[in-house]
Amino acid sequence: MRTVAILSQKGGTGKTTLTLNLAVAAERKGKSVAVIDLDPQASSAGWKDSRAGESPYVIALPYSRLSQALQAAQEGGAALALIDTAPHSESASLAAAKAADVVLIPCRAGILDLRAIGTTAELVKLAGKPAYVVLNAMPPRATQVLADAREAVAVHGLTVAPVAIQQRAAYGHALTLGQTAQEYEPAGKAAEETAQLYDWLISVLKD
Repeated sequence: MRTVAILSQKGGTGKTTLTLNLAVAAERKGKSVAVIDLDPQASSAGWKDSRAGESPYVIALPYSRLSQALQAAQEGGAALALIDTAPHSESASLAAAKAADVVLIPCRAGILDLRAIGTTAELVKLAGKPAYVVLNAMPPRATQVLADAREAVAVHGLTVAPVAIQQRAAYGHALTLGQTAQEYEPAGKAAEETAQLYDWLISVLKD
């Protein structure tokens, strides 16, 4: 089983949206997935409650139970575990990063968000795990914004993932219905970029 932690010490970066879209993308490729929700708000678990069907498996628990949850997921046959974390929780984020093979850091491209990424970068360094910034809610055709974001992220020794998540209504509409972009609008651009991001993530996990 491979494990991915989705971290950000800043709120509103899209951790849960990224987690759930990647989970369903994995299942559409035939992988059994476990989502472990460490956020006290339990947004991932709430999404699962509104969803028809049994998969993906989602469990909400305190970070002190993370190792047991990962062991149970592996014994249950999960091929991929995704850990959704809370903002402003260094202990939980560090535990998730240490348990992960790869860390994803969702970040909006605004300068205040980019400046706030430093705390998360320090946690990743403490964990000693490879990490990538996933730019989220990107405005369309924002070539200069993307260039500026890569430069700002590089200051912290981090790399930007080659696939960015654009600002698209499909993401929000889908979650409201207990779905993800690939289910809500299978032929849409949000579904396409989700698939591209997942394919890239799998290539990183195989390295």
